[in-house]
Amino acid sequence: MYTRRQIFLQHVAQTSPTPPALDIARAKGVYLYDQDNKKYLDLISGISVSSLGHGHSEILEATKAQIDRHMHLMVYGEYIISPQIKLAQELSKQLPEQLSTVYFTNSGTEATEGAMKLTKRFTGRTNFVSFRNSYHGSTQGALSICGNEWLKNAYRPLLSGQTILDFNDESQFNLIDQHTAAVFVEPIQAEAGIILPENNFLEKLSAHCKKVGALLVFDEIQTGMGRTGRLFAFQHYNVVPDILLLGKALGGGMPLGAFISSSEIMKTLSHDPILGHLTTFGGHPVCCASASAALEIIVRDKLAEIVIEKEKLFRKLLVHENIRIIRGKGLLLCIEFESEKFNQDVIAKCYDKGLITDWFLFAANCLRIAPPLIISDLEIEDACRIILEAIDEVKKEF
Repeated sequence: MYTRRQIFLQHVAQTSPTPPALDIARAKGVYLYDQDNKKYLDLISGISVSSLGHGHSEILEATKAQIDRHMHLMVYGEYIISPQIKLAQELSKQLPEQLSTVYFTNSGTEATEGAMKLTKRFTGRTNFVSFRNSYHGSTQGALSICGNEWLKNAYRPLLSGQTILDFNDESQFNLIDQHTAAVFVEPIQAEAGIILPENNFLEKLSAHCKKVGALLVFDEIQTGMGRTGRLFAFQHYNVVPDILLLGKALGGGMPLGAFISSSEIMKTLSHDPILGHLTTFGGHPVCCASASAALEIIVRDKLAEIVIEKEKLFRKLLVHENIRIIRGKGLLLCIEFESEKFNQDVIAKCYDKGLITDWFLFAANCLRIAPPLIISDLEIEDACRIILEAIDEVKKEF
């Protein structure tokens, strides 16, 4: 008789040699429960997805109500589907006027792919610029503009015409020129270990893009929906992108992404050729219903504003001689340790103690903190206690 773990390893495709393989039976609020009813405090929200926790009653109610009405009807953009138009309108109300037209996708990486096509179509150009240690998804187009060679090398050849610059280095702007269709940038780099823009970098980047006629695309797949202390991270800075990418938390726990732009830019997908970008399930009505409920809760309950106070509490409590620095904004934080091994050992001990955390794709010596936005002060205190205990135990073993 095979165990559940053996079946998982044999029949579910693996993307890492040693997955944690937690066997979760249920989840509620900020907690996950395994088959033995062991409780885990979720400090990463499924990588910034479950921003309102697990099993939020209003999201469940909206999702179930839509299931009772209907599920899939037709490929994207052909029928008037109430949850789609409701969510698109609600998003537009929260965004600057030039970001008023929404194309829904199934995921963040698909939002990247759609935006890449859109910028080529609108500008008539073919080249892209992105930044070192940026991450925009794993499909081949998105991977082509990824800023990490280690992740890309096994899958070459990828798209040509890509230029990778250093984040926060304006001296390289001359490489953004009249051949550049778009610059893709995370306003706050996530998988690099939460790197913030410095010295008005984004404002200067926007000005240069306008000067050479390149579109500016902000990837807020991980930073959007209140995580950094504003509904969207670009709102911290004096700049508005030409295209905004969303995903992860957008769906309220359901799979949903989007790229958002002006009607002038977006309408180029509708002609020469018609059906210039297609998706069967993008903007699925059940996912859009869940997303609308989540957006309403975040805005109504002012969760983005509350996030800043929760960040302060994490920073106040997480003081230890083995913590090199804490970087980040809002509830997207990074604890940097001396080495990858030290970090992995801390993460393992956190798991043992009932706390789920993780590392960063391009910063393996850094521990991720990205809990549900609804996490309470007492739960933050509990999480910090466990992390500090884990650090002390690892320190003794080093």
